[in-house]
Amino acid sequence: MASHPSDCTGCPKYLKCELQALMQYLSVSDSRLRKLPGNDYMTEENPLLIRDLTRCVLCGRCVRACKELYGAGILDFHRAGTKTWIAPKRGAGLLKEGDCRFCGSCAAVCPTGAVRDKSELFDGFDSEEKALVPCRNRCPAGIDVPRYTSLIRMGEYTGALAVIREKAPFPLTLGYVCMRFCESACRRKDVNEAIGIRKLKKFAATMGEKTYAKKQAKPTGKKAAVIGAGPAGLTAAYFLAQKGHSVDVFERLPHAGGMLRVGIPDSRLPAEIVDGEINSILEETGVNLFLSREAGTPNDLINSGYDVVIVATGAHKGKRLSIPGNGLAGVVTAVEFLASPKAHRKAVVIGGGNVAFDSARTAKRLGAEQVTVACLEAREDMSACREEIDAGLAEGIEILNSRSFVGIRQDGSLWVDCLCVKSFCFEDGNLHIEPEPDSEHMIETDIVIFAVGQETDRPEFLVETEGVFSCGDCVSGTASVIEAIASGRVAASNADRFLGGDGDISVQFMERTERSICSHVEGFADIERPTEWNDETILCEAGRCLQCDLRLEIPKVEFWSEYAVR
Repeated sequence: MASHPSDCTGCPKYLKCELQALMQYLSVSDSRLRKLPGNDYMTEENPLLIRDLTRCVLCGRCVRACKELYGAGILDFHRAGTKTWIAPKRGAGLLKEGDCRFCGSCAAVCPTGAVRDKSELFDGFDSEEKALVPCRNRCPAGIDVPRYTSLIRMGEYTGALAVIREKAPFPLTLGYVCMRFCESACRRKDVNEAIGIRKLKKFAATMGEKTYAKKQAKPTGKKAAVIGAGPAGLTAAYFLAQKGHSVDVFERLPHAGGMLRVGIPDSRLPAEIVDGEINSILEETGVNLFLSREAGTPNDLINSGYDVVIVATGAHKGKRLSIPGNGLAGVVTAVEFLASPKAHRKAVVIGGGNVAFDSARTAKRLGAEQVTVACLEAREDMSACREEIDAGLAEGIEILNSRSFVGIRQDGSLWVDCLCVKSFCFEDGNLHIEPEPDSEHMIETDIVIFAVGQETDRPEFLVETEGVFSCGDCVSGTASVIEAIASGRVAASNADRFLGGDGDISVQFMERTERSICSHVEGFADIERPTEWNDETILCEAGRCLQCDLRLEIPKVEFWSEYAVR
């Protein structure tokens, strides 16, 4: 303690410092200490971590954690004359230069904050645990990303697939079209690039075998009806069946999958992938699926003997902007176009999300010479995945950002009247636009496709009735597949609780095994995300994971106020 700063005020570890707690516990005054000169090194240039050796007491915890807990062995003591300090073995100033794995174990065990997490890493999270493993906690369905990534790294592909299916019964579908909220949160992005988590999921779903045993509970004698066989409805059915309830799914279309089948083109998600995963759900759980079948209203189903009904009818009705000419011939919604695509020489898609690019790329594949995506948002604010935007540009699709749409006229061709937008905002739900002066212009086209959102075409089903629950796009509006799956999980949990269960829909297909530890990898921080994907690069990518979750296995420090005996 003698070389540690004596003033606690302003310290980022104030009230979370073990030295401070120990001094309070022992009632030791700082004046008793014979002060020694400390280290003057402090840097915030490392990714994720701050090294502040002015606070280091040379306890050696970080060195032992790095070597003994995870096998990386990056840190060590260094001495020069009477001076001693802790740094990467090769004496590098920055952790990156010393091949640090950035697992954060050093920060977890440091008693004083000599090495600590950057405070901004905790922004937007309501708990430290969620912030430390953001990929898992940003996934709407809560898929254990670090766990299946580790299993892939160890070659346990079947185990990795099992871990994914514990939360989501559409692993391969997600491997094709997941919105990758986990990747956006990945801590590796602060080192160089985020892990290709969706690619890892697709690899596990392709390479793994569904050889694990069924985990269904004993039959409860309760009957559940699900209206809609999209990802939300089938997820709800899957987990209700796992709880032992008898489940019937009704779908008015001649095929299951919902918007997976009619809203996403085959070029992005092949129909056979969706059909294969639906068949796996039915085979595994015994869920009954009735196609081309109108179920009637939820009350009809309750009155016919079902104990609970889940409405998952999706959002099959496309929205149109409220502008003149939105109902002219040749003006359609993305839902209509993707369900029955037709070739045109020129096409304009209004909207900036993935559905807009699905429509634009479909039009291009049908032979359109000119395809334009026009939207209100600036390029960096578009809701479409970066991957979809880049793919659209590579296919020759023109993107017009910061556009407002005044109306649509028909004069031989269709003409979309536009304004360039300087700025816009929403106030009390109303859109306020500041246009660029004298920016009026027109876009000529043969077809206008609105990709500005969707809504349910069965609002009368969404009623608050005892025993009736809703999930998916019919509740939220247009959302992602992973969000639909998460919504289906919530509905299943609520329905199970209504049926007398505990609402716990968690399943474990893969027994927890010893995790692989970190190891020394030369130049670890500089290993780049692959641009081409194959079996070899996938394994390399799994090895780029920082294994943030291993840190949660380190026991929390108990301060003196928490001790049972003083």
